[in-house]
Amino acid sequence: MGDWWQRNILEPGKLPLLLALTAFVLTFVVTRVITRLIRAGKGPFGNVKAGGVHIHHVVPGVVLTVVGGFGAVAGGRHGFGSALAAVVFGMGAGLVLDEFALILHLDDVYWTEAGRKSVEVVVLTAALVGLVLAGFTPFGVDGMSQDEFQDRANVIATVAGNFFFSLLALAKGKARLAIFGVIVPVVALVGAVRLARPGSPWDRRFYARRPRARARARLRARRHDRRWSGPRRVVQDWIGGRPDPR
Repeated sequence: MGDWWQRNILEPGKLPLLLALTAFVLTFVVTRVITRLIRAGKGPFGNVKAGGVHIHHVVPGVVLTVVGGFGAVAGGRHGFGSALAAVVFGMGAGLVLDEFALILHLDDVYWTEAGRKSVEVVVLTAALVGLVLAGFTPFGVDGMSQDEFQDRANVIATVAGNFFFSLLALAKGKARLAIFGVIVPVVALVGAVRLARPGSPWDRRFYARRPRARARARLRARRHDRRWSGPRRVVQDWIGGRPDPR
C-alpha cells in the first residue's frame, strides 16, 4: 500500500487532486444532509439570512473556490499550502455545484424536478476527477508510449481524433458519453457510432430525409429511457432527496 501511494499519488503530484476530490465529495454529502434536515424541520440548522435575503450556499462556495483556486496557482503542486488550497477549492466547488441548477435556471429550484441537475453534475464531476486521479489523461494520450508521446504528430492526431469522436457524440445528443469520452476515448467512440437521440443536431440535420433512421432512433431512445429513467431517479432521490410534488 505504501509503495502504491508513493508511486501513484505522491510522485506524480496528485495529492492536491485527491484532497480536492475528497473535500468536494464530503462537502456535497454534508451539505445535502444539512439541507434535508432543514427541509424536514429537524436539528439545529436553518437557512442563513441577511437583511431578509436568503443567502444560498453557492455564495460562500464561490468565495472558497476563488480563494482555493488562486491559492493553488500560487502554491504549486507540493507543500502544505498546496494541500490547503486544494481542500478549500474542493469545498467551494462542492457548495457551488450543489446549487448548479440554481445557477442554470437563475431560480431557486433546489427541491424541484429541475434541481436534479445539481446531483447529476456533482456525480459526473466526481467521476471525471476520479478517472483523472486513477491515471487517465484527457483525449487518450495516457495510452501512448514514451516514444509516441515525443512524436508531436502522433500526439496531435490522437487528441484531434478523440476530440472529433467527443464532438460527434455531443452532436448526436449524448452529452454524458461525450464528456466521459474526453477522458476515456472508447466511450466517445460508442456514442459516435450509435444512432442519434431525437431532437439532437445530428437528428435535425441528417435524419430529416431518412424517416426509417429517425423512427429507429426514436424507438431506441424510448426503450433506453424507459429502462433507465426509473433506476436513475431512485439513485438521484437517494443522493439528493426527493423533489417536492408538483
